[in-house]
Amino acid sequence: MSVPPLQLTFVMSGTRLSDLPDSPVEVAFVGRSNVGKSSLINAVANRKQLARVSKTPGRTQLINLFTLPNGATVVDLPGYGFAAVPTREKAKWGPMIESYLLGREALVVLLLLVDGEIGPTKLDLQMLNWVQENEIPYLIVATKADKVRPSKLAGRQQQVARACMLEERDVFWASASKGTGIDRLRGHLLDLLKV
Repeated sequence: MSVPPLQLTFVMSGTRLSDLPDSPVEVAFVGRSNVGKSSLINAVANRKQLARVSKTPGRTQLINLFTLPNGATVVDLPGYGFAAVPTREKAKWGPMIESYLLGREALVVLLLLVDGEIGPTKLDLQMLNWVQENEIPYLIVATKADKVRPSKLAGRQQQVARACMLEERDVFWASASKGTGIDRLRGHLLDLLKV
């Protein structure tokens, strides 16, 4: 059965936790630059231009907030790792992401995106360790599932799950361009974002 798209509306961008309005319940997307955060948000909302997508890594430089009709919110955080932006600008992202994750009371789960084609990088695993140490609830979403050859998919699913210390069934595989896994992810997000 098809799951309806999330009816997201862009609300605002901010640089600090204090910029954000209160929310009853919130999920956030984080991942390496160019992992496909904005594309995935667009896919779960079934809207092409809701979150700004670029071929240049590092275009998401602020905390971007979207809302659902029930008042629940979704956040798109800046990517970490390689990004085509000045080092001075990139240096601000770490503290911005950290203060958001540690201080946002409405946050019920963090979606940590890893590139399904290449698997979790050293930076992804550092982020995962930090999230675990700080007891932030999280889900692993492997993006770009369509880029993995069908003959290699089972092995890659095992590798990603092992690297993230999870069971295979606990990793969400998705392809924003092909729609693979989007219904499962939508259904899970809709459950989390009930007010």
